[in-house]
Amino acid sequence: MLTSIAEIIDRTRAHGVPMWQVVLTEEVEDTEQPEGAILERLDERLATMRSAVERGLSSDAPSVSGLLGGGAHRFDTWRQSEASIVGPFVGQVIARAQATMEVNARMGTIVATPTAGSSGILPAVLFTAANELGFTDDELVRGLLTAAGVGQVIVARASVSGAAGGCQAETGSAAAMAAAALTELRGGDPDSVSHAVAFTLQGMLGLVCDPVAGLVEVPCLTRNVSGAVQAVTGSELALAGLHFPIPADEVIDAMGEIGNQLDEKYRETARGGLAATPTGQRLATSVRWEGPGFENTNAARARDLAREAGITPDG
Repeated sequence: MLTSIAEIIDRTRAHGVPMWQVVLTEEVEDTEQPEGAILERLDERLATMRSAVERGLSSDAPSVSGLLGGGAHRFDTWRQSEASIVGPFVGQVIARAQATMEVNARMGTIVATPTAGSSGILPAVLFTAANELGFTDDELVRGLLTAAGVGQVIVARASVSGAAGGCQAETGSAAAMAAAALTELRGGDPDSVSHAVAFTLQGMLGLVCDPVAGLVEVPCLTRNVSGAVQAVTGSELALAGLHFPIPADEVIDAMGEIGNQLDEKYRETARGGLAATPTGQRLATSVRWEGPGFENTNAARARDLAREAGITPDG
């Protein structure tokens, strides 16, 4: 298992290969599977991601809880109007991040990258890059490998779990992974990839996990949007030749230390932050609690807390 970004960079220099090849070689050694089998599996994951994005953009169906629904489709239509100022690349990133998270909220099939709660970031960045910059599926699979390498390092040095380290560990990690993939796809060298990871992750340090009603919906969807845009920003800064003063590995270590210090109520328990606001608690009593495969102990806890506080759907 890869344990540092510096180690990956050292291997690229020692063997004269790109970062994605270092990660692929490591995966072959760890799993004892041939490269072809690993690449085929990643190609399947890519197809699942694409399907989630397409379904999310085309549907206005609500989530099981009723908190979300149709936002990706509405935004994707609006962003193409003259009113939008963000431009085609960022606009598509925003729409695709929403789309994947809405599919997740409807209990659809997504790829956890690295978690379900952060599943919108990597596909948003990769498929927008493919659409706008012409990358092939084979190139996107290499991007997945680069992202996976960064994810391995984060798991080894910190965490990707919201329950362990807050939302920084989920959307922050996903954004760092996406920034790495985008930077290498665009021709960035390993040092640029490392700086892209550092620029991106430092901007998300300290982000708490405070899901309203304990569901992976609010504020998770919009945090995927901001994380995806942060990934693009981090990549742009690194490709422009800017260097973040703190090495990527130390930024990851800092995220782990911050996560360890977060109060439990800010780590996916629905007891603090937005989940604990009057409206957040009211929503916990008014969402729909039934549906295919719909069961969430954190949501039930949030609902019970709201009832204990005397908050009802009518206020």
